[in-house]
Amino acid sequence: MPAPSARLRAGLAALSLGLALGTGCATYSDRTREARGAAQRGDLPGAEKQVNKLLGTRSSKDMPTKWKKDTALALLERGMILHASGAYKLSARDLSVAEKQLELLDIARDGAGQLGKYVFSDSSTKYKAPPSEKLVLNAYNLLNYLLQGDLSGARVEAKRFTVMHEYLTSYDQRGRPRGDGAGGEAPALPHGAFGSWLAGFVFERLGEHESALRYYDEALQARPFASLVGPVQRLSALAGYRSPHIDAVLGGMSYEAAQAPAEVVVVVSVGRAPLKEARHMPIGAAIGLAHAYVTGDSRVLERSALKMVVYPELVPSGSAFETAELRVDGQAVGLEIASDIQTEVITEYEEMKPKIIGAAISRLIVRAAVAEGARAAGNSAEKGGAIIGLFAALAAEGALLAADRPDTRSWTLLPGLVLVARVPVLPGPHAVSVIASGRGGSETRNYSLDVAAGGYVVLDVTTLR
Repeated sequence: MPAPSARLRAGLAALSLGLALGTGCATYSDRTREARGAAQRGDLPGAEKQVNKLLGTRSSKDMPTKWKKDTALALLERGMILHASGAYKLSARDLSVAEKQLELLDIARDGAGQLGKYVFSDSSTKYKAPPSEKLVLNAYNLLNYLLQGDLSGARVEAKRFTVMHEYLTSYDQRGRPRGDGAGGEAPALPHGAFGSWLAGFVFERLGEHESALRYYDEALQARPFASLVGPVQRLSALAGYRSPHIDAVLGGMSYEAAQAPAEVVVVVSVGRAPLKEARHMPIGAAIGLAHAYVTGDSRVLERSALKMVVYPELVPSGSAFETAELRVDGQAVGLEIASDIQTEVITEYEEMKPKIIGAAISRLIVRAAVAEGARAAGNSAEKGGAIIGLFAALAAEGALLAADRPDTRSWTLLPGLVLVARVPVLPGPHAVSVIASGRGGSETRNYSLDVAAGGYVVLDVTTLR
């Protein structure tokens, strides 16, 4: 048989590259599966061990020495495990460092990653956290400082939360100005309710009443928190800030200044947010969903044998717990939703899904074009050119399809639902029980607290189950 032509050799070289890139590349959700499984079983030390493997660290006291495109995300995973384990100082460190790295990734140039994204996968680029993750990151870190009794540290984190919150509520993902919805403009993003609720408490306890009312107003714009009625009424006598939501709480009444009571502040995080897994979709259905975001000439797909689009689909985490109950000294106390993270994640994904699939189709078009090049190179052979061209096209397209690893990156150990309560109590000892429950059964955690006169105790229960 004659030696292959130059065009055929070039096609085979491209095929070899595709095969090399497509070998042994697990997606992010694949690599974090064991950590999630351990968390699902309630084995937080086991989950921590698995994430340390991803980070290349011996223990959670160590920080990663090599920063790859997914390192900051893995550090978020470990930070949440440490938070759920009660290691609040280490958790605050991990979340703070991860946040700084994510900020750097947002402004970093990633030429090689963009090239890989064009042909192979969005996961070739550096990870950029969506709004649902960024604001919750600040809120949980604020909570980490509160749980350490560090109001100053919590104040700093609240300011960081404010910077991100103002940026995200000024423009939505389409660059359109946002408002409160009263004049027909898009309503404010809901992601900030949890952080605003916590930040208001921090500034109230620091005696910065004006700032506290502003944060409570932000929280009330998202949800009508019954737990904020008393605080808003007390603060209204100490600060002049007013808004439609504050006025609604005051109901036209005037209130006298009063000292904050002894309080038990409870934050309960149950379940886990949905995550992304690789899925295949027939090309016809994909183009129908994402035609506006497809680049390239789709006619090249007419000769493609592998007419499947590989994309990341959002799937339930399979959480054991979905809600929780609170009892203080044997009496049931209502918990309020501060952040429905799982719904926020789903909403964000559904808004982006056409673009995600459009990018996947565009990569499919590129791969089909490469396959056509391999076909043409094979057809140039003197003997059996048509057969060689067919197999070259199939092999090239198959290799590039294998290299397309959907971007399944997300904060997979992010809780699904955050519930809160502020319970005024008499000074002294108190018994608190939190019962998390759902399809996976229930789990009860009991605590003995001692609250000083005019003081407070912050209690966190994070299950990751």
